[in-house]
Amino acid sequence: MFAYYCNLALRSFRRDKALTALMVFAIALGIGACMTTLTVFHVLSGDPMPGKSHQLFYVQLDPAEMNDFTPGEEPSEQVTRYDAETLLREKRGDRQAMMTGGGVSVTPDREGLVPFVSDARYTTADFFPMFDVPMLYGNGWSAKEDEAHARVAVISKSLNERAFGGANSVGKQLRIDQTDFTVVGVIEDWRPTPRFYDMNSDRYGALEDVFLPFSTSRDLEMGRNGSMDCWGDSNGDSTSVSAPCVWIQYWVQLDTAEKAGAYRDYLVNYSDQQRTAGRYKRPTNVRLRNVMEWLEFNRVVPNDVVMQLWLGFGFLLVCLVNTVGLLLAKFLRRGSEIGVRRALGASRGAIFTQCLVEAGAIGLAGGILGLGLSLLGLWAVRLQPASYAELAHLDVGMLLLTFVLAIVASVLAGLLPAWRAMQVTPAIQLKSQ
Repeated sequence: MFAYYCNLALRSFRRDKALTALMVFAIALGIGACMTTLTVFHVLSGDPMPGKSHQLFYVQLDPAEMNDFTPGEEPSEQVTRYDAETLLREKRGDRQAMMTGGGVSVTPDREGLVPFVSDARYTTADFFPMFDVPMLYGNGWSAKEDEAHARVAVISKSLNERAFGGANSVGKQLRIDQTDFTVVGVIEDWRPTPRFYDMNSDRYGALEDVFLPFSTSRDLEMGRNGSMDCWGDSNGDSTSVSAPCVWIQYWVQLDTAEKAGAYRDYLVNYSDQQRTAGRYKRPTNVRLRNVMEWLEFNRVVPNDVVMQLWLGFGFLLVCLVNTVGLLLAKFLRRGSEIGVRRALGASRGAIFTQCLVEAGAIGLAGGILGLGLSLLGLWAVRLQPASYAELAHLDVGMLLLTFVLAIVASVLAGLLPAWRAMQVTPAIQLKSQ
């Protein structure tokens, strides 16, 4: 019976080509606009650490002075170097890493290449296993190398190709900020979206090219970037251990809910101890958010993307309203045909189903055309200067959703016209023939 309804739908399309094309185009426009904005939103709001995001937590403490204190407000979004190194040393998590961003000059020992500047990340050994960083060659450094302030580096695949021609560079020397570093690892293509581990830099930017031990970066006084908030007197060095400045991101891995609860209690006790010692002035105020909670807190999806998403759905709704009117006109124009079918024994349910199959077929055609419009829209998005623009690509899930949304939308649009069509009275239609 379904094949018979499909055959009737094809006959109807050939009979009303212009009206059918108009409905297909209306559905395609709505689907194209909706899927373009929905795909961008999907890319920017996804889980950057699927399967592990609930085990990774961002630490916040409140070490500032009482000036401008407001009860109940959020603590600082970063921690001081003293607190980060203390938490790291006490190792209360399954894994933990402190980090900050920076910039370094790279002088490759390769003919024809001049020195260039690259983004860097100064961090500790657990960064790589904690965030499941994939390695093309070698591995990250160890905690012993952190403690020894070793001159070791992990570099990105792109930097490896630029400096070493893509060959295995593990064990080779790379000159960074006029100091020779031994390459111990090369990171495979890896771009968590958003770049959750540091929300103070470009949230959708590419991976840093150079990763160095935090201790080594401070020994060599390498340049850093990102936000910093200070109070009191830092004696001219805002990055020293004793400086009253928050500028370091601190992440901890806690594999169970019980461990997360225990670690939160540990942070509370630590804050109380620091206040007793006179370092903290404010009441205890700590936060421990997992990856998705941290992204939600930071409102990671740009406001303009959210607004475009609502506009896309609004445009789809307008297209569906127009499609309802066109389907209503199309079905009611066939009142005599429907009346004959009813007189020959077709039930109202059969007429209703026939009309919905026809609406679904229109939606399928609209989905195919809408897919093309979506790809065109995403191409236009990638031309924008925003850092997230290049990430706008349609994956398999969104591809399937395009057709599902098109068919469901057209079937919903066909409900009222199909209901009106099945109400046609056979006797009146036959009498008018």
